Amino acid sequence: MASLLQSLNAELAGAIANVRNSVVQVRDRWSGAGAGTIWHPDGLIVTNAHVARRGPFEVALSDGRVFSAHLIARDERRDLAALAVQAHDLPTIQPGNVRALQPGQWVFAIGHPWGIANAATGGIIIGFGSHLPEHPAGRHDWIVVDLHLRPGNSGGPLVDTAGQLVGVNTMISGPNVGIAVSVEAVKLFLRQSLSAAPAADSATAV
Repeated sequence: MASLLQSLNAELAGAIANVRNSVVQVRDRWSGAGAGTIWHPDGLIVTNAHVARRGPFEVALSDGRVFSAHLIARDERRDLAALAVQAHDLPTIQPGNVRALQPGQWVFAIGHPWGIANAATGGIIIGFGSHLPEHPAGRHDWIVVDLHLRPGNSGGPLVDTAGQLVGVNTMISGPNVGIAVSVEAVKLFLRQSLSAAPAADSATAV
């Protein structure tokens, strides 16, 4: 039994370690810092709308580089935002399949709670938010999880045990109830907003 647990712990720790490379810190001048997830290797980053509220923005990568960032799109209803930085060959997280998830499955939130960089917290899926009063949306737009999100987790990834992205952490709804925007909602947001967005301004390292 001990060897099985050790093997499981090592596997989960390895998956989380890979995810950390794709987690960034998003900073603005007005509301402090949150987290973000690298969606595309050429500098496309997804975070929460309430994290990317007012610019100018900076994005700090896991390797220590810091870039100024251009806001491409915001969606207050889904609490999502897309940023662009002038960088290439960045590490990304593979999107997971939300529709394959079930209540009781383990998931992990990665972010920067209270300034602790790339911290991880784990819990289980409670269900899917089809009737969140403040955020009317479809069944798979919200994932409700039994884990403790803290300031600095917002905008960071929610991943499954394989390290695949299943959501973007966005809010708490109780002492140990967290809510994430599902990766399916993220895909839809990006399809809709990027097709209508003008070309991003240049963003350079600072």
